[in-house]
Amino acid sequence: MEVVTGVFEAREDAERAVNQLRKLGVAQDKIGLIAPGSQPDTIERGVPVTDTEEPGMGRAMGAAVGGAMGAAGGATLGLAAASLAIPGVGPVIAFGMIGAALLGTLGAAAGAAVGDQLEEQLGEGVPHEDVFLYEDALRHGRSIVIAYVEDDRADEARDVIEESGAADIETLREEWWEELRDDERTYYHTDGRDFDRDEVTYRRGFQAALHPRLRGKGYSDVENDLKTTYTGGELDTAFREGYERGLAYHNRNSERRTD
Repeated sequence: MEVVTGVFEAREDAERAVNQLRKLGVAQDKIGLIAPGSQPDTIERGVPVTDTEEPGMGRAMGAAVGGAMGAAGGATLGLAAASLAIPGVGPVIAFGMIGAALLGTLGAAAGAAVGDQLEEQLGEGVPHEDVFLYEDALRHGRSIVIAYVEDDRADEARDVIEESGAADIETLREEWWEELRDDERTYYHTDGRDFDRDEVTYRRGFQAALHPRLRGKGYSDVENDLKTTYTGGELDTAFREGYERGLAYHNRNSERRTD
């Protein structure tokens, strides 16, 4: 099973993608949608939800799943939605438990058991390093569709997502960095350092600080973890500087009001 995702400028396009995925044969309980807002009006138009979450998020995301369903007023699976407040993002509607799981929202500890079960059922999931891009998309008013698709239908599902108007994830990644780049260049040049020379490593460190497993933790606290992913040569001064700036970026977003 593969995960197929799409980020849409318009919620209507995201809903159209959901309906097309259903026509393709993707099961209702394998599709989720999350969108900015606080009123789950889309339920009335029949947008399906999912009872699955991305694997790899484990028990913590299982707790988020429990919280999402609790926020939905104890609703059972089907056309259920949870209105959630994501720190640094604001209110969102999570159609299905996958929305809460993806964004790492806090929820009831009772949901952890659900997360364990779902972890065993699914294969490849949403890359953790991309979670910050989905958060940023929601901050910009975009909507997200996530579907778990059988391997032999994955290409067709991707075509459906693309034809419905989804943005390319690499394009979103570059747009996100372009919004930050000038300020990061100015900051880095303050001490006479060469941003153009060090940008690749600096950016790598910045993005590492946004990984769900590392976010909110100081560099010294995660250095051993980083060494399992990056070589010693990659963990240079520019990487560490980027990490610290990424940490500050995350903390600023987390402190933003969400009401």
